[in-house]
Parts: sequence; C-alpha cells; structure tokens
Amino acid sequence: MRSRDPSAVPAVLRARLESEPWAHALGVEYEEIGPGYCRVALTLQPHMLNYQGYPHGGVIFSLADVAFGAACNSHGETAVALTMTITFLATVAPGLRLIAEGQERKQGRRAGFYDIRVRTADGAPVASVSCLSHRVTKRPKSPWSTQSPSTGPGATRTP
Repeated sequence: MRSRDPSAVPAVLRARLESEPWAHALGVEYEEIGPGYCRVALTLQPHMLNYQGYPHGGVIFSLADVAFGAACNSHGETAVALTMTITFLATVAPGLRLIAEGQERKQGRRAGFYDIRVRTADGAPVASVSCLSHRVTKRPKSPWSTQSPSTGPGATRTP
C-alpha cells in the first residue's frame, strides 16, 4: 500500500483533479487526495432522486467514479477506466451525506486495480465498487532500456 500523504500529490495536479466539471456539477467535495487514494463527499439533493424517492443509482455510481478517477490519476499519469463493477448494498434517505473512498490495491505497468467504498457520513455501507484502470501515458523509460544486454548493468565482462 502506498502512502496517503496528500503533500505527495503536486498542487497543480490536485487543482486539475478537483476542477473536474462533472464533479463540480454534482456538488462533489474533495476531502483528501493522496497517491492512489481519494476521498470525496456529496450531500444528496432532491433532484438526485429516482421515481421511487430514493437517490438515483447513477448519482452513487458517479460519486464512486469521481473518487476512482482522482485516485488512479493522482500519480500524474493519464489513466482511464476500463471497468467498474458496482454492488449496491443499501438504499439511503434523501438529504444524507455520502462519502466515497477510493484506494489503490495494485498498480502495474499499465493496469491499476482500485476498490471504492461508498458509505453514509455515519459509516453505514451504501455501495462497493471494484475498478480497473488503464494508464494511457507511458512511464519514463528505465536508464537501462537503451543499453544492450551485453553492455547494460549486470552484464558479464570478459577480460
């Protein structure tokens, strides 16, 4: 697990993540962003309800997606969602505050695996989301990548 130190995410990157238009339109508040981690919150409004009077599943999914997007892009490399699988665990009352917390499970060269938990402000579980991201920008190459096996580090030399 990586450090959740918020200072590890440059201020310029944090500002970019927090200026997402969709999150702003929903009223999402960014509470914490760290490497591979994000916690966001949203207070459910009357216009976010479905015909049954409960918060629309799309609102809950969107909140989780915002947390996922910030967590997987917090490393400064562009990443996009490949899959998001949501399990709704409970209905919630209108007007409640929801918190989505995204945590990196594993980050490979291109694929990142994330868990997002959505809960009420008092801790009651609302949804669980399993996410897979794909990094579309390449990491800087290793200094050894341009060296041949016979001249690079670890090469055996003959006298």
